[in-house]
Amino acid sequence: MTRESLFPSAGGSETVRSPVTPSSTPPAHRLARSPSAYLRSASEQEIGWYPWGEEAFRAAKETGRPILLDIGAAWCHWCHVMDEGTYSDAEVSALVNQLFVPVKVDRDENPEVDRRYQLQVNALTGQGGWPLTAFLTPQGEVFLGGTYFPPEDQGGRPGFRRVLREVARLWREERDALKGQAKAVQEGLKGLSTPRPAPAGDGLVPRVAQALQEHFDPTHGGFGGAPKFPHPMAVSFQLYLAHQTGDRAPAEMARLALTRMADGGLYDQLGDGFHRYSVDEGWHVPHFEKMAIDNGHLLGAYREGFEALGEIRFREVMAGTAQWVLAVLGQPHRAGFGASQDADNAPGDDGSYFTWSRAELKSLLTSEELKAITWRYGIGSEGRMPHDPERNVLYRFLPLPELAETLGRKPEEVRDLLSRAEEKMRKAREARPTPAVDPALYASLNGIMAGNLALVARLTGQKRVLDRARAAVDRFLDEAYEPARGVAHQLTPDGPRIWGLLEDQVSFAGGLLKLAEATQETRYLDTARTLLELVTEAYSSPEDGLLQDLAPSLYDGPKVGNWELPNVPLEDTPHLSPNAAAALAWEHLEALTSEATLRDRYLPLVSALGRRLAHHGLFAAGSALAAGLAQTEPLHVVIHDPPEGGSSLLGTALATYHPRKVVLRAPLKGSFALPSEASIGADAREGTGAIVCTGTSCLPPILEARRLEEVLRGRLEPSSRDRTV
Repeated sequence: MTRESLFPSAGGSETVRSPVTPSSTPPAHRLARSPSAYLRSASEQEIGWYPWGEEAFRAAKETGRPILLDIGAAWCHWCHVMDEGTYSDAEVSALVNQLFVPVKVDRDENPEVDRRYQLQVNALTGQGGWPLTAFLTPQGEVFLGGTYFPPEDQGGRPGFRRVLREVARLWREERDALKGQAKAVQEGLKGLSTPRPAPAGDGLVPRVAQALQEHFDPTHGGFGGAPKFPHPMAVSFQLYLAHQTGDRAPAEMARLALTRMADGGLYDQLGDGFHRYSVDEGWHVPHFEKMAIDNGHLLGAYREGFEALGEIRFREVMAGTAQWVLAVLGQPHRAGFGASQDADNAPGDDGSYFTWSRAELKSLLTSEELKAITWRYGIGSEGRMPHDPERNVLYRFLPLPELAETLGRKPEEVRDLLSRAEEKMRKAREARPTPAVDPALYASLNGIMAGNLALVARLTGQKRVLDRARAAVDRFLDEAYEPARGVAHQLTPDGPRIWGLLEDQVSFAGGLLKLAEATQETRYLDTARTLLELVTEAYSSPEDGLLQDLAPSLYDGPKVGNWELPNVPLEDTPHLSPNAAAALAWEHLEALTSEATLRDRYLPLVSALGRRLAHHGLFAAGSALAAGLAQTEPLHVVIHDPPEGGSSLLGTALATYHPRKVVLRAPLKGSFALPSEASIGADAREGTGAIVCTGTSCLPPILEARRLEEVLRGRLEPSSRDRTV
């Protein structure tokens, strides 16, 4: 079966049309009480949507109808377009209700469902993304699919009315062929899970380093062309490479990427926080949704970038992003962080909350303020919206010194002028309808966010940020965690739901370890260990030691469709893959506890990732980082209080980059430890400043912040007489 047979061109063969009678009464709205805001919004449509579960599959088997599966998310612009245009069309609604069993899924709520059906649709069509539109057999196997469909033929896309009629015809007349096609997809995907021999040649680290160099954009920073996504794990890997090899080129690549993203329209110049991706290669015009997963990982990348490169702008960005997270994604009355902020504030909108017309600015600002804002943020240049050139995305067009020269004023005068203008713009923007926030609490997202917020807060001194990170983690531990089951995927007002997903365990464990380092509270460290041990026990793939995306013994979601289809998440997408996240978490646990036996937990995993990802380039950056760190000794910095100048030593230790640095304050208690031999020498120097240990070797006490920075950056290698064991 070809795509052409499903989607004939406008001048092609006639399509058989089925008679349609509009529904006289709305169907039962099964989604009205869903915990998902995205699904609840669909309950207003005339389509009788089912949630993902046994009821829908039972209805398909009883009626013999195929399933129409729609997967989207609250933050997805084109999902809203399809809901507002296609699924709200009366003829489309009638066709769906009469010919199909319609099922709607929130991909954030059910990532395991989304992952399996993205793979199947991609295998059939070469397409993927959201909205995902798939046609399934009553057993849940994909036989046809695509992404966005308008109600009528438009812009080269087939209209959904035509698609629905043709799919129904094919199901009536060529059902066996469709089922055979679906079975072939299943067998093909099972084959992809079979381990392949390790390729000859260099290891994962040099292969990924070469791929990043080849795909780097030397003009705009980042990787590839439009659309351009931030790849925070690639940035982290580049900083690791520069430190380990002494080659400045990867560090400069990281610097350019971080700078251009921070100065571009990808970053909200007025309200802070990052949008999802840029539609152009220059980071000027974004897709406007803001997602917890992007901002959580980017917090980590900018913290590492500041430590390695010392750019004040990076510190400003991570502090501003942290404040945006608290203000927008933070729960008003309870702990935890929501999943996303929408791109749009009304049907048919596309980023109007975040953009400006020259007329709006002229009515709001003085002539001097308007001139300054126009030059500062490139009004009328590359930030113009493609569909509406009158509206502009703010991006940093001129640096402050050049702007001052252009305006013929002193830099401090221009800074004040900009500050006044920006404050007026913020107040005006706050009066606009605000894009909705999805308040859903997911363990994976809260683990990523809380962990990175904790380390940022320790570095920047934002105690309120650290308190909110701790509160989010504590809430999940109190309400959605059981040692034998791990952490539940979602925490709702009715309690936890959906147990047994890998990404929740490894992301939450990683967040716990970062929080443990920031607070030195043993309970976070010990809980992370319990989670990682559960992962090893329950999620290991029988083939080659990699980790499956769900644990069959723990998963309690509806066991329908293709839930048993093997799935081992390996690639960064562009977010850190769960397998790489597990390896990095074990490595962090080893660094905090100095238990050498933990290497036995992550080395086989790192080795398996190297075999499977040797040719995945940019999308293996997280795994390459884990492989590199596996060959790097942890570096411990223990600050003893109260030494003279102790606060400056702590600040220097936190603000100086090392890829496996752990900064702790003495005395070490509970599970926090140095290697036993090193601890003997370190403990004997209590009260004498900073002790720096690599492996079992420690330097003499360091009393000066400058000396500590030199040691951490590797500019002064300890000689044999400096070492103590």
